[in-house]
Amino acid sequence: VSTGNGCGHTLLTPHSGTLSSKNYPGTYPNHTVCRWQLQAPSGTFLLLAFGDVDLEPSEHCAHSSLLLADPQAGTAYAGPYCRNSVPSAPLLVTNSSTVTVLFNSTSHRSGRGLLLSYSTSQHPGTGGASRGMQRHPWDVVYCPAGCKDIHGDIWGNPSQGYRDTSVLCKAAVHAGVIADELGGQVTLSREKGITLYESAFANGLLSKRPGATTMCPAGVPRFPACCFLFSACDDELEVAAFNASSWWHEVDTLGQDRAWVAERAALGTTGHSWAAEPGAEAAWLELDLGTRRNVTGIITKGSSEQHDYYVTSYYISSSRDGKNWRPYRGSSGQEDKVFEGNADSHGEVSNAFIPPIIARYVR
Repeated sequence: VSTGNGCGHTLLTPHSGTLSSKNYPGTYPNHTVCRWQLQAPSGTFLLLAFGDVDLEPSEHCAHSSLLLADPQAGTAYAGPYCRNSVPSAPLLVTNSSTVTVLFNSTSHRSGRGLLLSYSTSQHPGTGGASRGMQRHPWDVVYCPAGCKDIHGDIWGNPSQGYRDTSVLCKAAVHAGVIADELGGQVTLSREKGITLYESAFANGLLSKRPGATTMCPAGVPRFPACCFLFSACDDELEVAAFNASSWWHEVDTLGQDRAWVAERAALGTTGHSWAAEPGAEAAWLELDLGTRRNVTGIITKGSSEQHDYYVTSYYISSSRDGKNWRPYRGSSGQEDKVFEGNADSHGEVSNAFIPPIIARYVR
């Protein structure tokens, strides 16, 4: 939970999250305060990684400060911090499942503010090795939740861990390794490979062409200066039948009929695609996979015909019997997930299901 007028981007989940001051990485505003209350599952403890703490210096950090406290014991874990009193280490391992993060500012002229990320002892790796664990620095990195929509400089290395602006964490979301809502572990690898490839749009992120000095495995969606391993799709699922809420019966200017029926929704179909009846509300397209399958993702594309049609966003629901439907809510499980669709009528957009769907029917 976050309260106050000095809170910036905040994404808090039970196992990981990220938080920042208002306007970060720009100068934080005067006379603001923010309180974040972090709560981990019972039986675990919190690990906090300091991504950036840049508060204007003052005696005893009286003008702007960061303080971490245990609300149950009423004691301070660390701080107050400001520019002339910074954390001694990038990682703070607490002994509690609850931590309150307090940030306040008075009048000042400079300072980016702060950015922190956290994980729990169930999911260590945000800041390197945790208590009782030693990992090879290029083995596993734990990425905090909420990296997809963060803007800022890339920061991090294997010994310090990665904050949510890390290129590795965004690349992991892009490739469908982790869900942005929860974060997760990413296995790293440095390998030689091709340096140029076509960019792709997946899971709400656009991959980029690496520079000439970047060496990454061929065929892996990736961002500049990073390589990582992930499980690709086993195969493309065959669709036994298509169904739809409606379809468009078009009559062109010459009086010729054109049927935009559900069967034309297959990705490789040439010519026009499926389209719902104009003006139809709550339109849906249904895929019958013939038998219960493990569905790990979906690729969508618009119509390449003269009509510039495409779906910009959509929901997913699934069924095992074609009668009882369950909306897809992703890893958070709190509300129906909205998938980002296409931005034009010709490009393909991929979205991963994390966790996968076990079903015969998908809408």
